[in-house]
Amino acid sequence: MSDDDKTPAREVIADYAQQHFRYFRTADGTVFAQKNGHPVARPIRSQGTSGSHRQELMVGLFNDGYGVFNGTALKEALDLIEALAMSKDVQPVHIRVAPGFDGATWLDLGRSDGQSVRIHPTGWDILTPDPQEVCWRRTQLTGELPLPAKDTDGKGIDLLLRLCNFATAETECLAIVWLIGCLGPSVPVPAPFLTGPQGAGKSTGGRMLVRVIEGMSADLRRAPKDEENLIAAVAAGWVTALDNLSHLAVDLSDLMCCIVTGAETIKRALYTDGDVVRARYRRPLLLTGIDVGVIRPDLAERLLPLRLERPRVRRTEAELWTEFEEILPVVLGSLLDLTVKVRAAEADIPTDLRMADFAHLCAQFDAATGLGALNAYRASLDDLNDDVIEGDLLAQTVLKHAAGLTAGSEMRMTSSGWLQYLTGLYTGEDCRPLPKGWPTTGKVLSDRLKRLQPTLAARDVLIDWGRTKEGRYIEMTRRPTPLPHQQEPML
Repeated sequence: MSDDDKTPAREVIADYAQQHFRYFRTADGTVFAQKNGHPVARPIRSQGTSGSHRQELMVGLFNDGYGVFNGTALKEALDLIEALAMSKDVQPVHIRVAPGFDGATWLDLGRSDGQSVRIHPTGWDILTPDPQEVCWRRTQLTGELPLPAKDTDGKGIDLLLRLCNFATAETECLAIVWLIGCLGPSVPVPAPFLTGPQGAGKSTGGRMLVRVIEGMSADLRRAPKDEENLIAAVAAGWVTALDNLSHLAVDLSDLMCCIVTGAETIKRALYTDGDVVRARYRRPLLLTGIDVGVIRPDLAERLLPLRLERPRVRRTEAELWTEFEEILPVVLGSLLDLTVKVRAAEADIPTDLRMADFAHLCAQFDAATGLGALNAYRASLDDLNDDVIEGDLLAQTVLKHAAGLTAGSEMRMTSSGWLQYLTGLYTGEDCRPLPKGWPTTGKVLSDRLKRLQPTLAARDVLIDWGRTKEGRYIEMTRRPTPLPHQQEPML
């Protein structure tokens, strides 16, 4: 056969690729390749070490007797495939958890055979998902989970809690509800903050909770020093766990709020001036530490403090993790059983809490088990409000002012007037110096009060903003105490 009669290498590769792989694009325009009948999808432009589509295409061509092709032919073929895929239907890819058909959700076990867990209203099954229903994306952070055990009778939950050092039964309830929330792709969950004295096993407890969802290869990590690295780590996995935090800078605190409830970042695409890369993220977050100092009010509403205590009997690391790995299939099976039961329970949605989805999940958990997770969640938020107030002298000064008001009374002034009044109230007759960070203008004071508004409202101090013909004002009201017959009945 003459050289003119030979099929160009790029056409051989393109034909082979379209016979053995399914190509589609996501909403941001990234083209993914999915081997026929397999749920795992890889971006065709990925050069990652965890296995790129280019690598699996080269291996397939070689194993099927087509030979070895040079980089130019592969590039030209992939360029053509990428262009053709831009006209295909849009389909999302998911890491670890995903929504399915008919109200089901999926959990990726990270296995090479693609087997996953389908959680549906009547139970759960181990299946290989239809690629049209679920497309998994895997990275180096996607660890393998064992096949969950069936018919555990709930004993896996007890086995897990026995290895952790949670201080109270209420704390244990909140930890389990958080794990159930991590199995939901659309439920924002607050970030557990494992606290306790030195030697309480905070890091070990954090690893156990994370490894129930992410497998034995998951681990805690230090908080990155910049936002870009943290976002990259968050986007590459499902649960992000930060260990041994001792201080939360303002930027890191704001970024954690975005991680918990969801946000998007946009940056310039490499080697371009006009193209951008969009990164959307909303992930479960877990923190450990003895004390992080002053907590900002907006982050406090997104935290879930879990206190641990020092164990009475110490065990070696090898012994502890050997036992944990042995019981993990039973733990995962019990968690899935409980998840099905909780999702089926009917409960009212609490409307007074910021993380309403998680509060509803707590209410469903209580309805399914008879325990008190919702009350424990409310109590934890109340403790966090105390922490915010103890770390904010402005909040303490406002509460001091409110203590002198009669219930139901209100006071209205401009922001500058409030600044002068609260400053005088803080300095007192001895004119003590103002602390660092005290508001210097009425606008700064107004912004600080907006952040403190939910915290102060929890202490019956209501703050509102308005405008009259004379100008803008800030109004502070002490909420009246309800009469005994107006109070909600005890459940």
